[in-house]
Amino acid sequence: MSSPSTPLDVIRHAPKALLHDHLDGGLRPQTVVELADEFGYRSLPTNDVADLAKWFNRGAKRNDLVLYLETFAHTVGVMQHADAIERVAHECAVDLAADGVVYAEVRFAPELNIEQGLTLDEVVAASIRGFTSGAAGTDLTVYVILCAMRTAARSLEIAELAVRWRDQGVVGFDIAGAEAGYPPTRHLDAFQYVQRKSFHATIHAGEAFGLPSIGEAVHFCGAERLGHGVRIVDNISGIAGSEHLGKLAAYVRDRRIPLELCPTSNVGTGICATIADHPIGMLARLRFRVTVNTDNRLMSDTSMTHELSQLADAFGWGLTEFEWLTINAMKSAFTHFDERLRIINTIIKPRYAELRAEHLGA
Repeated sequence: MSSPSTPLDVIRHAPKALLHDHLDGGLRPQTVVELADEFGYRSLPTNDVADLAKWFNRGAKRNDLVLYLETFAHTVGVMQHADAIERVAHECAVDLAADGVVYAEVRFAPELNIEQGLTLDEVVAASIRGFTSGAAGTDLTVYVILCAMRTAARSLEIAELAVRWRDQGVVGFDIAGAEAGYPPTRHLDAFQYVQRKSFHATIHAGEAFGLPSIGEAVHFCGAERLGHGVRIVDNISGIAGSEHLGKLAAYVRDRRIPLELCPTSNVGTGICATIADHPIGMLARLRFRVTVNTDNRLMSDTSMTHELSQLADAFGWGLTEFEWLTINAMKSAFTHFDERLRIINTIIKPRYAELRAEHLGA
């Protein structure tokens, strides 16, 4: 795949779909400082907004997922009150809409937001209020995925919470956190509950740990999508143009199991050295169900526009590839089929046609 170089302003205006974005990984640095002051959180490494932004980004570039996750102590620390959660969700929706995102599923772990007395339901309600107000008047449709921490033991409770809120803005269930040593099958009862309720599950798998994590997520836990899933390349051998897919890689591709790839985040956690080295190029060429995502916009200092512009630079991708990636994401979304079709046919395809005409005619 190749396309003419695409200007940044064209990429910014292109409609985008985002499936893997963490609410507590996308706060504005200014908001972190202001919420810390408002609610008495005294553990920030600095109260200078510019320095704090740099601190978060440095923390996300230590080539280790566990070290990367340490930065969340501060964002979660300022999200212990309903007003704070609502504000963060509101600003998340505003920022995504401004970045050209027309569909988003934003995830977070409500069990981390109850240290000051909120109930799990109050946490979810606050987030949905914020998303609703932030998306009002924009083209953004935004839903919530609830995560359970894979290092804890509340996954069934969180799965039940997600199902309880399924008709009020929650569309899926996930497990997140340190992957190595905490396989998906530790939470099998939660995933079986989700399946019995005809609900949706995506699983962080194949990021910091390899094929066994992906295999368990797919074969035992019924994952409909793979959060990251980048390590599926461990089951692909051979030289470019004549790759051989192992049994698991072939299964994932044949079943069209979406990969929620997060290139910038993967560079930060040491999965690859640069965007040009990221397996997304090969996975796209082999026609896996590839999607592009931000993961944690604050920690990785990124946006969907930034992700796509880096892919343009690294692989020569343009509007044709970006439309393909966006439609891949919409096909893989957890919202209902009719809404997926509406967004594809009334927003994504017409706008890409307009942009292509304007860009090629310029």
